Amino acid sequence: MDQIIEILKGIRDDIDYTTETNLVDGGILDSFDIVGLITELKDAYDIEINIEDLTPENFNSAEAIYELVERILNED
Repeated sequence: MDQIIEILKGIRDDIDYTTETNLVDGGILDSFDIVGLITELKDAYDIEINIEDLTPENFNSAEAIYELVERILNED
């Protein structure tokens, strides 16, 4: 989880990722931020994020992103 928060801070460091739960739905992260985040997650965890995983629910919070990464890692 700490690594995900560090990745998020690298994209936007003005957000409290430990409490924020509307990163996408609230318009806090835009599409360019999400593309950067996906690239960073792919590099950090050596994973592929499928198009069906690109839902606001999977990216609205650091916890949701962590759960997505864990699920993808456990699928391999």
